[in-house]
Amino acid sequence: MVKASIGVGLAGLALLALYLSETTVSVLLPLAVLGLGLALYLSRDISKFLKVFIWVLAGVEGILVALSLAGAFGSVPETLADYVPPASMTVGATIFAFVIYGISRIPVIRTITRIADRYFTSSTPSQITIPFIGTIRATEGAIGTALLVFLIAINLGQVALNVRLNFFGRDMFNALQEKDASAFWYQLFWIFVPLATVFVSVAMVEIVSQYVMRIRWRAFLNDLYVHEWLSGGTHYRMQLVGREADNPDQRIAEDLRSYIDQTYTLSIGLMNQSATLVSFIAILWSLSAGFTLPGTDIPVPGLLVWVCIAYALLGTWLTHLIGRPLIALYFQQERVEADYRFSLARLREYTEQIALLGGEAAEEEALKARFGRIVQNFMRIVRRVMRLQVFQSTYFQANVVVPYILTAPYYFIDRITLGQMQQTVGAFSSVQGALDFFITSYSTLANYKAVVDRLTTFEAAVAKVRDPDAGEHVSLASSPDRNLNVSNLQVALPDGRVLMKADGVAFRHGSTTLLAGPSGSGKSTLFRAISGIWPFGSGQIRVPAGQTMMLLPQRPYIPMGSLREAVTYPGTFGVYSDADIAEALRAAKLPALADRLDEERVWAQTLSLGEQQRLAIARALLAKPDWLFLDEATAALDEPTEEEIYKVIKEKLPNSTVVSIGHRSTLGAFHDRRIDMHRQDDGLFAPVERRQPEPAE
Repeated sequence: MVKASIGVGLAGLALLALYLSETTVSVLLPLAVLGLGLALYLSRDISKFLKVFIWVLAGVEGILVALSLAGAFGSVPETLADYVPPASMTVGATIFAFVIYGISRIPVIRTITRIADRYFTSSTPSQITIPFIGTIRATEGAIGTALLVFLIAINLGQVALNVRLNFFGRDMFNALQEKDASAFWYQLFWIFVPLATVFVSVAMVEIVSQYVMRIRWRAFLNDLYVHEWLSGGTHYRMQLVGREADNPDQRIAEDLRSYIDQTYTLSIGLMNQSATLVSFIAILWSLSAGFTLPGTDIPVPGLLVWVCIAYALLGTWLTHLIGRPLIALYFQQERVEADYRFSLARLREYTEQIALLGGEAAEEEALKARFGRIVQNFMRIVRRVMRLQVFQSTYFQANVVVPYILTAPYYFIDRITLGQMQQTVGAFSSVQGALDFFITSYSTLANYKAVVDRLTTFEAAVAKVRDPDAGEHVSLASSPDRNLNVSNLQVALPDGRVLMKADGVAFRHGSTTLLAGPSGSGKSTLFRAISGIWPFGSGQIRVPAGQTMMLLPQRPYIPMGSLREAVTYPGTFGVYSDADIAEALRAAKLPALADRLDEERVWAQTLSLGEQQRLAIARALLAKPDWLFLDEATAALDEPTEEEIYKVIKEKLPNSTVVSIGHRSTLGAFHDRRIDMHRQDDGLFAPVERRQPEPAE
């Protein structure tokens, strides 16, 4: 970037030398190039996403300078002279580069571009197939950057076409005023038709390219966010620490899509409007150079430019004043909508329990209350949008007549021609439209800010639960032997209240252990701490290195899909043969399911809890973990079936160390050791091993 800025600066000096040599090169060119060199140097440390915009501007300015120089030295054929852009467009590119650098220093823009840069700086290998070129292999970040460069260039080209069409409008209306038929038809067929053809063709290419980039961008960030959410039990811990990142599914599925769509639309839109602004301001300034203050003879350089800016600033301030509350309202709307969708999904998941309890009336009342919050917040948005719309409609209706009111007096006294009047009106409307970008996009910007806030709070919540240095936490380390050892452990709730403690407790390899105690004494939480998903507390758990663990809860998770996927979860497709799966089901006392592996249905609702627990046992028989933790994993079974299941585990998993949680007295017969949770003097529960009775002599 430094070398590029130095090169651009030297080019600017060369152009300035040409100007000082009294060539026909405009002073605008060297000043613009020198300014762009400075912008390149300043932007060397900004976001990659914004840096791409400045890179493209540098390339576009190089083309504009080359065309302007060719036109100045007479190197352009007379038939193409009308297509040479005005020198003011180089100034526009430079000003916009400084605009980009300026907004890159705004904190909220840094937040937005930091999320975008996760894609555009990616080093993940990928490929893309381009028509007429073939397949190109590169990193995903490089492909995304190339697509963004292409789209920016296309949009800047469209601005240039609009500038040229503005001059076409002037020349065509002058031909009409002078009744010059040949000039009229020349402008129509040799200027307008080629420009319109290029404009339509470029627009079609832009539509395809932007959709390709947006879906690739979304696919990459979706994979990234899902991985960060699911890895290391983060998804589980996030729901324990509060509602800072409520409805993570909504944030990944909806907010991420909205972020990408709106980031592209707003950034390209802002670039378009900024380029339009600086290009047409130069035209408007020159057209209103001889205008005087209405009712006086006092000349005001660029009068229409100042009127346009003042008018837009007033409209922008009033728009912000009226529409500012929309940001918080849109944020709240996303939350209540997500809560309602989650309630419906949860209702579908627990239909059997609700039906057994006759809870339909209670569920209907709860759903009405949640939907009522949607309606209530939505009506607040409607009232605020109505106020904003009334103002904006009034404002934009006035926009139609304001430029005519300002230019008509000069036309009537023959200070300007009809073509110049029409060009002035067009330039005024273009400048006004660019300055009104904030006004027209305010509702979108408010919604966009809410989306960005939801994504950043999601990222913050992920970082919070994954931060290993965030205060005291339960640490996992390698055990010096084959046993699982607990030392100085205090297991706490997410709010910091200590639930239980354990010190000097060992679960011996090869020895089956029963962990018993009253409900709420911390047995299940201890299991979760051992598995590594419960960090709240302090102390250390030493786990045998290289040993695999599997924890079966009282209510197992049954994914949607085929029975094969349900039994082999969390294994991937093809890890186990159908014969092994069927044998595991038979061993788990589910012979009726052994021949239904390809059947797809909602198995979590089809199978009883006892069948679900036996299906989970089949998973363990397939996985063959070194350590198997059963958290009341057979509580829904009758005692004879439970006994058979423990015999199967002992027979099929001879190398697995089994640790169980349970309340039944019959469980003791299936274990070598028993550890009970006893309340200590300080009120906390602690595991204490029960001594086996000495054998009678």
